[in-house]
Amino acid sequence: MPLVKAIRRFSVRTVLPEPIAALGDLASNLRWSWHPPTRDLFQRIDPQRWDKVRKDPVRLLSALSPQELGDLAGDSEFVAAVAAAKSDLDTYLSEPRWFQAWADEVEGGAPKAIGYFSPEFGITEVLPQYSGGLGILAGDHLKTASDLGVPIVGVGLFYKTGYFKQSLNRDGWQQETYPVLDPDGLPLSLLREDDGTPCVITLDLPGGRVLHAHVLKAQVGRVPLLLLDSDVPDNDEAARNITNRLYGGGGEQRLQQEMLLGIGGVRALRLWSRLTGAPTPDVYHTNEGHAGFLGIERIHELTASAGLSFDEALEAVRAATVFTTHTPVPAGIDRFDAELITRHFGGERAVEGVPVERLLALGAEDYPGGQAGMFNMAVMGLRLGQRANGVSQLHGVVSRGMFDGLWPGFDDDEVPISSVTNGVHAGTWVDRKVYEVAAKHLGTTDIERDNAWDRIGDIPRDAIWSTKREMRQQLVDEARRRTKSSWKKRGASPAELGWVDDILDPDVLTIGFARRVPTYKRLTLMLRDPARLKRLLLDEKRPIQLVIAGKSHPADETGKQLIQQMVRFADDPEIRHRIVFLPNYDIAMAQYLYPGCDVWLNNPLRPFEACGTSGMKAALNGGLNLSILDGWWDEWFDGENGWAIPTADGVEDAERRDDIEAAALYDLIENSVAPRFYDVDAEGLPQNWISMITHTLATLGPKVLASRMVRDYTTQLYGPAARAGWALNGETFEGARDLAAYKAKVKAAWPTVHVDHVESTGVGDSPEIGETLHVNAYVTLGALSPDEVDVQVVHGTARDSDELRDVVSESLQFVESYEGGRHHFAGDLALSRTGSFGYTVRVLPKHAGLASTSELGLVANA
Repeated sequence: MPLVKAIRRFSVRTVLPEPIAALGDLASNLRWSWHPPTRDLFQRIDPQRWDKVRKDPVRLLSALSPQELGDLAGDSEFVAAVAAAKSDLDTYLSEPRWFQAWADEVEGGAPKAIGYFSPEFGITEVLPQYSGGLGILAGDHLKTASDLGVPIVGVGLFYKTGYFKQSLNRDGWQQETYPVLDPDGLPLSLLREDDGTPCVITLDLPGGRVLHAHVLKAQVGRVPLLLLDSDVPDNDEAARNITNRLYGGGGEQRLQQEMLLGIGGVRALRLWSRLTGAPTPDVYHTNEGHAGFLGIERIHELTASAGLSFDEALEAVRAATVFTTHTPVPAGIDRFDAELITRHFGGERAVEGVPVERLLALGAEDYPGGQAGMFNMAVMGLRLGQRANGVSQLHGVVSRGMFDGLWPGFDDDEVPISSVTNGVHAGTWVDRKVYEVAAKHLGTTDIERDNAWDRIGDIPRDAIWSTKREMRQQLVDEARRRTKSSWKKRGASPAELGWVDDILDPDVLTIGFARRVPTYKRLTLMLRDPARLKRLLLDEKRPIQLVIAGKSHPADETGKQLIQQMVRFADDPEIRHRIVFLPNYDIAMAQYLYPGCDVWLNNPLRPFEACGTSGMKAALNGGLNLSILDGWWDEWFDGENGWAIPTADGVEDAERRDDIEAAALYDLIENSVAPRFYDVDAEGLPQNWISMITHTLATLGPKVLASRMVRDYTTQLYGPAARAGWALNGETFEGARDLAAYKAKVKAAWPTVHVDHVESTGVGDSPEIGETLHVNAYVTLGALSPDEVDVQVVHGTARDSDELRDVVSESLQFVESYEGGRHHFAGDLALSRTGSFGYTVRVLPKHAGLASTSELGLVANA
């Protein structure tokens, strides 16, 4: 008999009695996801049902009967607890915080609002709109902005089936399922017009089609998150499916997703301001290139409303745009065929004020090594964002090398891509037991606010070790539960699963490895020598155990093969009590993994890990990192906070490189990690290990926090971008017009700019430190005036090839002008270093509206 299926499905929301009506506000504000007292309040309603609904306040309230709600409303003690929780939330939402104090003092003013665009947001497992690190980072960014009072508005898409749920079949092959999410059953609200009708965002599509989208709002503490949803009745089937899956489609569907995110996202911000009176953002931050079309929409707005030309609007938009790149590999960048862009933005669908040829030029790979006919979203992001950054110091270096074709004539270290190293949101990732230990022995749960990092060593060592064991036990219990569930889905009967009750041991050295499974992250590096790994797992005196998790993109067959290889190894009855692969890695699993692991393993192919934040989360829970020197670990490994796996840089043979690095990994575990873990004193305490834990927390703690990250973004990028935007975007946009005219003039004149002659005096044949070199430079500037350029002397250590390293640039002063556009500049240079010394002279564009001397990619070298 066929199943009867609903033609429409919706959730009926609970009407709460007035005395406890505030439960609705507490459930709908996602602050509960990082605020334990609020979660405790919901758990108090019905602890068993709280676990059954997977700790989701909205689902819990929906599961309560009118009688149960009435009983709660009649419980004066519970009503008082609800009122106290609501009062605490109101205070959190309204009191001045770090940003407000900074804004009062910062010279030039602070942004009133910042639009933060990302294709995914990982806030809580209840709202599965993330696939991995990019989304988790975006979620931590919003939560931390809320905690610091930074006025961010998040903008993303709502995916009806999220990313996917992962399970395994009998053979260990990844299986994907796509449960449909009902917005009415989630902590989301639909934006509505005054007459109650849903607000609608529209975009034009090829073939005369129109894309309609509703806007859903999640409240992340103080931060609103606007999510556009194309699954609306006015759309045709293809349009309804544009936001069906995160990273689910390719080609045209991906392009339309990104159009909706960027163009529709700006329109959603305008809608939000109209509905609420919220200020229009002063800064627009695009988290990776997916949202790059937001710049096109803003150019369109300015050409239509302010009468600016494309070039003038481009300058106004660039000044207030921040672009963050997250990928260290070209394969991680979205690229589209130029013909597809033309079909969506050319002819009848041309965006007013944005000729399609100008749009194509923004994303063109018109540099050595680029591919003609391709439109590159990261390249557009860099051309539309005056300020750009990578997500660790090493990733900044990699990014400057990867994109240096956009700034020809400059060394990589002058490519204008800075770094803000990622951080993690402690309230989300640090186990409650850690906070309880801090409260008991340090008198605070806010170590950052009270600057208690240097007092961590005062915590009794037995308290640290017993807490770590409790968290290890939590992980063991959760791993057993998940393993049993996984094997049932793989077809095992309960009678076959008695062995699961004994897997893992809360007193064994526990190593965790969990992340997405692209090839470069090398999930199976630890399997290079299976026999040796078995010996480590089964060592009688110093055994290890491994907890492993990770999803492979549904289209990545190689990644799925790696998972299968790992699962088959872990299925071996001889070792399955010491190694588990846990399917469906998500926030909920991670909150057991990070606290429960003693060591966090990360072995990517260097330098392909842009940052990697999972090890930061482990560190905040007293875990030690065992990692390749890549991403953030390259920056902050100090020899006492974990171990660095040696890399075989320069070895061309990939198989040999993996063998070398795997052997180094085994050696470290066998000879350094395990011996230190099991080296205990008479009280059973591994004193050296505990010293590494306290050192890690005291020194890494302040660095890895997302509060440090968001403060860095605010002071180094958001503030300067806002001020640059204001400088160009006055009532008449005179600044934008002036900068556009200047750039046009410089680009036209630059072929005639050159250094004619350089003279130097003041030093003899054997110069000594302290002597002064007098430099005179004679340059031809053509149509440019001396105040429109910066003539610099660049000096440093000269190599045998005459290449300069460790360079320093100093501006020369204008002296006089001659006929034919020739000019004299001069300056003094004090010799301050010994050894081989060299210098040269160059000419660069100069304008107050430029964020860096290399911004235009123009330089005339001597």
